[in-house]
Amino acid sequence: MFRGSELNPPASTAAFALRDQDGKLVRWADQRGRFAIVAFLYTECPDVCPLIAANLNKALAKLPPAERSRVRVLAISVDPKGDTPAAVRRYVKAHRLLPQFRYLTGTHAQLAPVWRGWHVAVTPGKLDTVDHSAYEMLVDPQGKGRVVYDAGVQWDDVLHDLRVLMDE
Repeated sequence: MFRGSELNPPASTAAFALRDQDGKLVRWADQRGRFAIVAFLYTECPDVCPLIAANLNKALAKLPPAERSRVRVLAISVDPKGDTPAAVRRYVKAHRLLPQFRYLTGTHAQLAPVWRGWHVAVTPGKLDTVDHSAYEMLVDPQGKGRVVYDAGVQWDDVLHDLRVLMDE
């Protein structure tokens, strides 16, 4: 049925409230009633993060506008030092991320509990890189994690799984 790995039973998700690329407060509780794809990225990532962002953005782009309005991609920073508001705005512009793609940032003190709540390991890497868990979770409108993907996520797999859930 799903192309990603189904979570059975569906997983509980941890609450958060972080600022997006426009400085607006995004609360996890406010996402209820829509589908969300949660990812953990950083703007200076030399490898998988730009690919993940591109594939999730393309999945959004392939949805008709009415369906796209029911979906959010929430990219949560794993680099509170480097993911400044200016760096995130440049990233969003450079990668042409759609308005439904929200890049969330905060201080280490704000982000660390989110990482723990979502079971994401984050450690400083070499040469200003960040080693982190690179998975994406598709969450249903009730806030339950339904499908997970690895760093090799492909847009058409996400689109397929979104459509499966939308048809439930």
